[in-house]
Amino acid sequence: MPKPTHHIIVCTNQRPAGHPRGSCGENQANEVFEKLSMGIEQKMLFGKALITNAGCMGPCSMGPVVVVYPEGVWYIKVKPDDVEEILESHIIGGKKVERLELPEEMWG
Repeated sequence: MPKPTHHIIVCTNQRPAGHPRGSCGENQANEVFEKLSMGIEQKMLFGKALITNAGCMGPCSMGPVVVVYPEGVWYIKVKPDDVEEILESHIIGGKKVERLELPEEMWG
């Protein structure tokens, strides 16, 4: 297996309904993860992109959160319909999807 050039991490943390912080899991995170996994296979990106699910990554109210390394781009409120654009634009084309990016001021 070749060393991947990109690592995609998807928060799939699931908290109980009504939890004050919310969770990525209650906002289709598993669907995003599955669609990314399938997209990697369908676009024959296996060996270029590696996908991993993770627990809480922090900005719970903005989930699902997807992070792409080595660039360290944090995407927020990712929906299954956004997956194609992330794969085509970022992973294949090398251009981040700015409309989904976590604003820099959030790191305050």
